Amino acid sequence: MTDPTIHALNRQYRGKDKPTDVLSFPLADEIQPFLLGDVVISIETAARQAQRRRHSLPEEVQTLLIHGILHLLGYDHEVSRSEAIRMHRKEREVMQVIRRTSFGV
Repeated sequence: MTDPTIHALNRQYRGKDKPTDVLSFPLADEIQPFLLGDVVISIETAARQAQRRRHSLPEEVQTLLIHGILHLLGYDHEVSRSEAIRMHRKEREVMQVIRRTSFGV
């Protein structure tokens, strides 16, 4: 996805008039309670972040995908500092599991 497209989604669904790196859209309902949702990633923003953080684009996309999935599972770093710490800790935990099982990029 491009920055202009994710910018429009961010404005429409979150009321934030700027591009972002990742958005999550929950889809679970009473009919399909096990349907998690969609994760949308701006490849343009991810590429800039990867360069700033000095790692590859696939690594950044993997990190953003994990972040987005955690949002779908109920984590929300914007609620409080303690929730942000909890979410960040879970992100690192998932990354470690991926690296150990060699599914990482």
